[in-house]
Amino acid sequence: MPELPEVEAWVRELAPQVSAYPIERAGPAHVATLKTIDPPLAALEGRGLEGAERRGKNLLFPTDDGELVLRVHLMSAGRLRFLAAGTKGPKKPMFRLRFVGGDELVLTEAGKKKRAGVWLVTPEQVDLDLSHLGPDALSLDATSLREILERERRQLHPLLRDQRALAGIGRAHANEILHRAQLSPFKASTELQAEEVERLANALHEDLARALELRDRGKGDRDVYRIHNHLGEPCPVCGTPIAQVDYEEHTVYYCPTCQTGGRLLKDRRLSRLLR
Repeated sequence: MPELPEVEAWVRELAPQVSAYPIERAGPAHVATLKTIDPPLAALEGRGLEGAERRGKNLLFPTDDGELVLRVHLMSAGRLRFLAAGTKGPKKPMFRLRFVGGDELVLTEAGKKKRAGVWLVTPEQVDLDLSHLGPDALSLDATSLREILERERRQLHPLLRDQRALAGIGRAHANEILHRAQLSPFKASTELQAEEVERLANALHEDLARALELRDRGKGDRDVYRIHNHLGEPCPVCGTPIAQVDYEEHTVYYCPTCQTGGRLLKDRRLSRLLR
């Protein structure tokens, strides 16, 4: 799933591109992708976009008259591509914007599950729809992070992924941040000592800043992630093989030496099969 660094890199790249020319045609959009019907997509035609913004993992494209906002959430398999005029693109994207002059912004989605979404709403509706989001992960310091950690007793990995607690982090960067902080993904948020909170805050900023710099340079997952999806490969810090805890919808990656004192965490999916 695209997370804060990847989405922010797209925002920086797309902002000047989508604001260069007015929109000539909005759509078509797949019935599973377009989440709103009023106003219709045709309301974008003839308008210009002010640029691109981000809230959490959401991409926002406000019109230059301030009346509408196109919101895009890519979920796990969605991808945005800006195609210069004359560039061959997908025949049937999930969503398409064509600009005067022939440039296009297209949304594609791999796999059978169509979860990516496109909304055309007013700025007020965007504020309402995204009011549940916690503070942006890049804006947190140790003090504000401690407040989030102490609200309720939760395991660190699911807490970091909870967009209502803090926005922008998903499964991959939760793995990376906790590895960098040398904290177990199962450690309780209310049990962290002051030094551990400081370590976690520093790891959060260091990981996201590093990832954003790499995404800005066009680097892919293999360069960005040091332990995520690296099962069995040596930990970049100590050399211990990376381990995992497998769930139905996601996998937690960790280093037993750096994060759990040498202890292997129980694999959730395998444990259910052995009952």
